[in-house]
Amino acid sequence: MTRPIKPLGNKRLTKEDIERLRKNLPKRMDITSEGVTTTEDEEEMEDIAPILEQEAPKVEVPLSAEEIRAFQVYAKMLRETNKVMNLTAVTDGEGIAMKHFIDSLTLCPYIRKEEERLEGKTLKLADVGTGAGFPGIPLKISMPGIEVTLLDSLAKRLKFLSGVIEKLGLEKVNLVHARAEDGGRDKRYREKYDIATARAVAALPVLAEYCLPFVKVGGVFLAMKGKAEEEIKESEKAIALLGGTIESSDTFTLPGSDMERTIVVIRKMRPTPARFPRKAGVPAKEPLK
Repeated sequence: MTRPIKPLGNKRLTKEDIERLRKNLPKRMDITSEGVTTTEDEEEMEDIAPILEQEAPKVEVPLSAEEIRAFQVYAKMLRETNKVMNLTAVTDGEGIAMKHFIDSLTLCPYIRKEEERLEGKTLKLADVGTGAGFPGIPLKISMPGIEVTLLDSLAKRLKFLSGVIEKLGLEKVNLVHARAEDGGRDKRYREKYDIATARAVAALPVLAEYCLPFVKVGGVFLAMKGKAEEEIKESEKAIALLGGTIESSDTFTLPGSDMERTIVVIRKMRPTPARFPRKAGVPAKEPLK
């Protein structure tokens, strides 16, 4: 039980007073002899609001005040957890807003097209190798009507994501603890999704082998890449082998930055042959050609 704080009146704060106030006030506040101020972390998270307000409409995703507040809470949880567990190398407010949130939201126009194709049915999306929740959580915040499955091989990351989902009150978000290769062979998940996506740093044939097994025939795999013109050309045979075809690719500069991005739309034309995905670790070591 903490002791009540006595009125200080005009008395100058002593070190004992400051220490006692620290114990009784929220941790996000910093007590100094000059008064109460917000911490550097809190200020950085407040700074993401104008970035989201300015940049999100440029990727055709205007955000409400409620959605921006959700992103602020998510960013704060990400930074706090990252101090004890390696979730991301990007920890500054602007970096989180641009490289994680806005980058994830570039998929929204493509998802809307698939929603139109489904004519009002609930769209199911699988985020394969979600890591700290990108792009799945930002997509869910801005498009609450979709059903999202976050798949990752590390239980600690899923525990973090469970806390984010609970804190933000997100519904229809499923967590799956599995490697992509194992999940893609599991009957519960194989060819059950309208969309699969991944932000993993891997060659396109590897990502396709991870993701296309999750996609229903007629659905799409949305591959998020950097500069990928040559990679796309070299991936056509491997993608066809997995039952897909490259429908389109769009290369653009992420708004407010000099970062080049490419979104490759791969349509699932036929069921993926039963032998794919291969055993865990094989796709990365021996990419399809």
